[in-house]
Amino acid sequence: MYVEKNFSVISILRFSGAHLIWISMWTVFVAVLFELTHWEWLHIPWLPLSVIGTAVAFYIGFKNNQAYDRLWEARKIWGAIVNSSRAWGSAVKGFVSDQFIAGEISEADLQAARKKLIYRHIGWLYALRSQLLVPTGWEHISQGSHIGRIAEKRMKTYGVGLLTDDVTMEQLGQYLGAEEQRLINYKNTATQIIDQQAQDLATLRKQDLIDDFRHMELQQILYDFYEHQGKAERIKKFPLPRQYANMSLIFVGIFIFLLPLGMVAEFHQLGEYGAWVSVPFTILVSWIFIMMELVGDYSENPFEGLGNDIPMLSLCRTIEIDLREMLGETDLPEPIAAVNGVLM
Repeated sequence: MYVEKNFSVISILRFSGAHLIWISMWTVFVAVLFELTHWEWLHIPWLPLSVIGTAVAFYIGFKNNQAYDRLWEARKIWGAIVNSSRAWGSAVKGFVSDQFIAGEISEADLQAARKKLIYRHIGWLYALRSQLLVPTGWEHISQGSHIGRIAEKRMKTYGVGLLTDDVTMEQLGQYLGAEEQRLINYKNTATQIIDQQAQDLATLRKQDLIDDFRHMELQQILYDFYEHQGKAERIKKFPLPRQYANMSLIFVGIFIFLLPLGMVAEFHQLGEYGAWVSVPFTILVSWIFIMMELVGDYSENPFEGLGNDIPMLSLCRTIEIDLREMLGETDLPEPIAAVNGVLM
């Protein structure tokens, strides 16, 4: 997630990539061809071109609106994970007690039981983040040739590549006990971690460290985690329908191809150098349309590992700090800081 107040001109131009180059080349080519040949059939009347431009603008607007909805829903899901995680830590700390046990149990043993449940949940957070970052077939990194290479480069400079260490494996090793490392080998580690939490709650109930009511309340919070995980997986594994995501690029390409043929004739009416004056205006309009397309295209997958992503690592670290403070710990990790203006 970009956290700078404004984008620099250089970053905007870098984001548009080589599009500005081919747009400029095509626009200049049409202007030169028109000036050298004066072919009347070369230009397109402005009225049909304006209708096409309006239709394309509406189509891109619809796509960008849907892309933003996916991005914002993903942020709300992780906001809910933050809230439920804090509720889990507070409930575990308050509910796991010796109030209902017939015998005696030391405070150290109670604290160990609480710590195990809370630490395992922190492991779930990092496992879920890792699973959501696994590339899908429709994401940019999975595309061949130029698009895939650009996505890989952007990941290194404005994405997950900003953090060189393997955060997930490090945190899982720290927060899952030695006997629970087997959970990492499951196809859906996050799901199995929550299931293990449920098994431990059942054990605590048998030991009378929680009563039926508290057991049900804690189990409900685990169900909430399944809900949050399922919603995030839905966004990750179900793309923005390709008929909307892909066709808008085709429509923008058609419009940019036709635009110089209409603009050059219109500006030619201004005088001898009118066709040349059309070049910067045509480039500007074309660039705006391609940028609108790119903004939507790079916003529709909020778990892609690029600069527009939800800052999952930062949220995981925030929850980690909160939960460990609930346990009374003071040796806490630092919050994740933004790098190159990007918070991951």
